[in-house]
Amino acid sequence: MKAMILSKVKPLAQNPKPLVMTDLPVPVPKNDEVLIKVAACGVCHTELDEIEGRTSPAFLPIVLGHQVVGTVVQRGANAERFPIEARVGVAWIFSACGRCNYCKAGLENLCAEFKATGRDVNGGYAEYMTAPESFIYPLPTDLDFVTAAPLLCAGAIGYRSLMLANLKPGQYLGLSGFGASAHLVLKLVRFRYPDVKIYVFARNQYERDFALSLGATWAGDFDDESPEKLHAIIDTTPVWKPIVATLKNLVPAGRMVINSIRKESHDQHVLQELDYARDLWLEKEIKSVANVTRADVQYFLQLAAQIPIIPTVEIYPLNEANRALTELKNRQIRGAKVLVIE
Repeated sequence: MKAMILSKVKPLAQNPKPLVMTDLPVPVPKNDEVLIKVAACGVCHTELDEIEGRTSPAFLPIVLGHQVVGTVVQRGANAERFPIEARVGVAWIFSACGRCNYCKAGLENLCAEFKATGRDVNGGYAEYMTAPESFIYPLPTDLDFVTAAPLLCAGAIGYRSLMLANLKPGQYLGLSGFGASAHLVLKLVRFRYPDVKIYVFARNQYERDFALSLGATWAGDFDDESPEKLHAIIDTTPVWKPIVATLKNLVPAGRMVINSIRKESHDQHVLQELDYARDLWLEKEIKSVANVTRADVQYFLQLAAQIPIIPTVEIYPLNEANRALTELKNRQIRGAKVLVIE
């Protein structure tokens, strides 16, 4: 099978084509796994974190990609949940132990044995992949493959971020950064909380105009002050500056939710600019989002089909994965990027 593999961890600036098209054997599913013929795979900033070593792959070479959709073409001996030709999706959570207190409480995203698709096991930048049948999801019939792919991570993690923000009807929400996840959060908020005003912080006018076209109340730069103080802000950026810059916009007891697996370190010096009285006093909170649970993914897929939530998508063939990643690194974004595997 054809696959785009990562062989070394290095900054993208020093290795602008980190993925190489390679022929690999088609994987064989284990007893509790299925073999999936991949139709499409979303491109996520976490892939850049893996390529550049902020969340290092468990082994090299490795196939990246964790927003995977396709059809079941083979089943392991004990895999009975999905029939052959079932349309399924694979998300960032590849597996967890199922025994610890977190798993028993439905918080398998916090399990110490959590394994991530495309980081701890081979992912979806390939023609085929295997996955445990208990950690894959049936795709609603109303969602085509390209539409469904970004929902598995950008959408599901955005949904979890929104739940952690504790937003109430009539409140004001800030979105810091406006890429794949944030544009889906905006669509979700407009459906679930139609009277909530959404204020977007983005570094370029292109992204700000995109946010306004989708229904944002206001859009400005990270250093700008929003016209209203905000009850919650969801940060989806890869760096520290937007957090420090936007905290001043929170109301007392407001909450900043950081939707990011890792932050880049080159701008850590901006943390010295954090002003406790202005930015954190009066019981303001900062809360991180750790991965997603299976329930997040399954519920959001159903919700997206019901509303419907249709992501804005840029499509690339598998062999142009490096171009998609470079554009993502350079913030050339309008919605979500998806690889289509022929």
